[in-house]
Amino acid sequence: MKNRQPLFHVVKRDHDSPGRQVLAYVAAVVLALAVGAVLLAVQGVEPVTFYKQMLTMGIPGSRYPWRAVENFIRLFVPLLIVSLALALAFKMRFWNIGGEGQFIMGAFWAGVAAMKLGETLPQPAMVLVMAAAGALGGGLYGVFVAALKVKFGTNETLLTLMLNYVALYFVQYFAETKAAWNFFLDAESARPKFAKFPASAQMITIPVGPFNLNLTLLAAIGLAALLFVYLNYTKRGYEIAVVGDSPNTARYAGMKVGRIVIRTIFLSAALIGMAGAFQVSSAGIMSASPTNDVGWTGVVVAWLAKLNTVGIVVASLLITVLQFGCQAASTTYPSIDANFAKLLQGVILFIVLAADFFTRFKLVRRKEAAK
Repeated sequence: MKNRQPLFHVVKRDHDSPGRQVLAYVAAVVLALAVGAVLLAVQGVEPVTFYKQMLTMGIPGSRYPWRAVENFIRLFVPLLIVSLALALAFKMRFWNIGGEGQFIMGAFWAGVAAMKLGETLPQPAMVLVMAAAGALGGGLYGVFVAALKVKFGTNETLLTLMLNYVALYFVQYFAETKAAWNFFLDAESARPKFAKFPASAQMITIPVGPFNLNLTLLAAIGLAALLFVYLNYTKRGYEIAVVGDSPNTARYAGMKVGRIVIRTIFLSAALIGMAGAFQVSSAGIMSASPTNDVGWTGVVVAWLAKLNTVGIVVASLLITVLQFGCQAASTTYPSIDANFAKLLQGVILFIVLAADFFTRFKLVRRKEAAK
């Protein structure tokens, strides 16, 4: 019996210019917005007005526009840091899907530091201690998986995914258990309720007129610059790239692959944990679900930016505008809720990935199949 061949096969394009990729991405985003416009129109919402409110985040005409900017920064900073941290692991082809869990554990241990140390430290020292506690908590949670991967060859995707739920239910236990030993809860409340952090444990802000600049924004921008240098101009950054391309080549070159994996994953998870510490310090209170899905969204941002540090900054900014802007615009339209941002984000991701595929590959009709 004659073997039947597929009618089309995929062939890599000879030339893939950066300009063509950028044009394809822009066209993909425009197409995604057009799809979103159709969905909005079906629900009786004027797409142009909605998108205008979304992109401006409801700031024009607002009585307190600085508050919108402050809330925007609180969404942007965790997403940027988590996306940068995940890109570190992904460059090494270590599929860290545990951003949610590492973020939660960072937030938890930062909260422990805040509640236990109380007012014993001045605010700058307390914020630093919380950041260090969050980084250590997240880093150890991630390096546990890396050690198993190096020692036993376990699947890091499955382990990091499962540990997300372990961390979530661990924190929810503290949120729902009313007991004398549970220092997280407000002792004066009849039902389980998190107590506010001491004033010294709340994130430092810099007054700029009526606007309060959250210090985490400066920290995130500085971190992006440091990681750009680390990945592109240091020996350790070069080792990450070599291990990602070929572990066997790295071993042949004398690199200690296991040590590089553990070191890099600890750094990746520690940065995510530090983002969790920043989140709860900015909120001034612990939460049973502090992540706002940033661990999942960070995966999307990292891949949209092709693991490029500058691209991650831009993609994080655009995704945050999309999320925060949709929340602001949805207040005007009862038929649209904030989940529309997730829908639109998914459409953008799907179309951008399709555009990326067709800029690098093409479908060719197999001649013998056509006969």
